[in-house]
Amino acid sequence: MAAGRTIEAILSTLPENVVLGECTGLLQVQAAEIKSKNINWQSYLQSQMISEEDYNFIVAYDNALNDPSQRNALVRAQSNQCAKTFLNLLGHICKDHTIQYLLVLIEDMLSDKENGQVFREYARRKGESVWAPFLNLLNRPDDISVNLTAWILARLASDGGPQMEGSDLQLYMTWLKDQLRKPDNQYLPTVVRCLQLMLRLDQYRLAFLRVDGVATLLAVLSSGVNFQCQYQLVFCLWVLTFNADVAEEMSKYSMIPLLSDVLIDTEKEKVVRMCVATFRNLVDKPTNASLARENAIQMVQCKVLRHLELIGQRYNTDEDLRADVDYLTEKLTLSVHDLNSLDEYTTEVKSGRLEWSLVHKSDKFWRENASRLNDNNYQLLKMLIHLIQTSKDPLVVSVACHDIGEYVRHYPRGKHVLETLGGKQRVMEKMLSEDPNVRLCALLAVQKIMVHNWDYLSKKLAKEEVESRDAIMKNPLGPLQ
Repeated sequence: MAAGRTIEAILSTLPENVVLGECTGLLQVQAAEIKSKNINWQSYLQSQMISEEDYNFIVAYDNALNDPSQRNALVRAQSNQCAKTFLNLLGHICKDHTIQYLLVLIEDMLSDKENGQVFREYARRKGESVWAPFLNLLNRPDDISVNLTAWILARLASDGGPQMEGSDLQLYMTWLKDQLRKPDNQYLPTVVRCLQLMLRLDQYRLAFLRVDGVATLLAVLSSGVNFQCQYQLVFCLWVLTFNADVAEEMSKYSMIPLLSDVLIDTEKEKVVRMCVATFRNLVDKPTNASLARENAIQMVQCKVLRHLELIGQRYNTDEDLRADVDYLTEKLTLSVHDLNSLDEYTTEVKSGRLEWSLVHKSDKFWRENASRLNDNNYQLLKMLIHLIQTSKDPLVVSVACHDIGEYVRHYPRGKHVLETLGGKQRVMEKMLSEDPNVRLCALLAVQKIMVHNWDYLSKKLAKEEVESRDAIMKNPLGPLQ
């Protein structure tokens, strides 16, 4: 198969009676093309590359290929020979196209979940791992074979039989994560589809979390994928949140702001449905009530509550979506009623979405709460410094500079703390920003840092002047000679 061929080009060559399998995207079309081409098994037999019993079975299987009932009858009547033949051929043939053809046949066979038992029982009889032969194929050099193998593994691992575990599971989850991170991976829909199958099972959710899977999903989602991949990725995040421990761990990632952007920007109902369902789980599943409340507040901060009303009006015939919207609306509204100014500020900083909301401009807020930026080992202050250093949004940097200036102005030891954390240098660097608003806010913040020194110096001089005046009043004649 020529490299770089488009899906449309491949489709135009297929016979009209070809049925596309369940593999998604490019792999789906390539699999259909592979299945439409015959393999000359006689030549393999004559060259003694395969045994006569393997030859007899694979020819019989080919003849039953277009009749699922006949195929299943053959598989179950000769289950041991079926697994033996496929694994023998995969292990002894090197030609890419033949390996691809065998994998397409196995993938097609596993569309009936009961057929997975054929490979499990064969492995059990031999005292071998059912996963090992397929995991080894992930090292093949051709992408088609590798991705067909990944799909087969996902089928086997999620068909209701004994689950993958231990080093096999670690290897497979790591492979999936690495494929997600692979630049310009044209098989991304297939990789995510594998995860959609795997993450339906709770044991696999924890395993994927352990290989840094959540951060990887969010990185791909933020890279500008098409709406179908958006749906698949958010689906994976949704099923992950059904595990309470995973849902609580997800608070460490900037998932809510990213999903909020997807929700607000998308026009696709199925993407909307997945985003809303995920938000519901982030409020409902964590056993830590304060964490669930913080998630709700962050959603409000990211304008989810405001958008839910529009969703309810637009998709009012979808009962499941309507129920999720109503539930979320109630929870987010309650969180707003209980919100105090420090909660609002903390959630805004943690979201990384700083705006000129009223709390930033309130002298009362800063008088009462400037020292709270020191809590949890200066967590909020460090976040502001990090935003100044890393954010590409001029508005965020401007507000962060302003807030640091207010912190120093209202907290007596603020300058010392700021210098210790490297914040003063970061603010001063922004005085050279190309954005005029950032330059102005950075300049004002630096002035507040310097004015803090002048105030301290003037108070010290005034104190010394008072002490000198008091001394003179006590001894107007000066010291005795």
